[in-house]
Amino acid sequence: MRNRAPLTALRAFECAARHLSFSRAAEELHVTAAALSFQIRALEKELGMPVFERLPRRIELTRAGRELLPGIAEGFSRIDQAWQLAHRRRSAEVLTVTAGPAFTGLWLAPRIYAFAADHPDIEVRLHASLRLSDLSRDDVDVAIRFGQGVNEALYSITLFNDWLTPVVAPELVEQYSSIESLAEAPLLHDDSASFIKPQRDWSVWMSLFGCQRSDTRGTRFSHADHAVSAAIGGAGVLLGRASLIGNALREGRLVAPFHQAIDMQAGFRLLCLPGQEEREDIAAFMDWMKAQMRFLDELAEGFDIHAVAG
Repeated sequence: MRNRAPLTALRAFECAARHLSFSRAAEELHVTAAALSFQIRALEKELGMPVFERLPRRIELTRAGRELLPGIAEGFSRIDQAWQLAHRRRSAEVLTVTAGPAFTGLWLAPRIYAFAADHPDIEVRLHASLRLSDLSRDDVDVAIRFGQGVNEALYSITLFNDWLTPVVAPELVEQYSSIESLAEAPLLHDDSASFIKPQRDWSVWMSLFGCQRSDTRGTRFSHADHAVSAAIGGAGVLLGRASLIGNALREGRLVAPFHQAIDMQAGFRLLCLPGQEEREDIAAFMDWMKAQMRFLDELAEGFDIHAVAG
């Protein structure tokens, strides 16, 4: 008869091997260090050889432990993924969506009522965070992320390719109605997309469109929504991302004095686990997002969007 794998002992081994610490493994598994050590010794007795070398201040994997770990770690990862998937199917009426705080506050939250009205059977939970979620482990169904490139391990669709243009509060339009006038304007900087390469900022925009200014110093913001709020409040001229200023432009809280813009060569993507795009609630949300994004495509028709050389 086949010997069944001692799952409790193997879980203790995998956790201790990952931390290389019995005490930290015990803390993660919510057991005492003595109980975890007992499980490890039971595993070694069953295996007939040690899996850890006990040193004065640390532990190390033995050769047997190093050979055992990859398969055990992969096995528990698959168990966790299967459990999360089963849990999501049981709670399919709840759709958890994560997006960055700026996109959530400036774009998604003001519109989500429309999705709820069209789909009263789907409860949406919005989680605003810049932390990269592990969709196979975290309690998240859909992620909306801004950047460049594609994650091949996930199902992914492009929602919008972003671009930048100067915007001001309506009361400042006459003062800064020409590109030349920007030479004296108080500039606002949104540094939240500074990771995009090549750099796309005020110096690039001014160089491309012929504004003579010795420097581009100004107030800098690490969060895009704070930069947009400052512009709406009349603090200066912001080189704003279309995705995050679109609502304010449409509502008249901001004005774009010029038709010149620069392509970011980056944008928003919607991501989920492969195969989950066919789940009814995710498919409905995906279709709704694509439809909602069309107004940004319509907005772009009024601008001359230039590419930036890499």
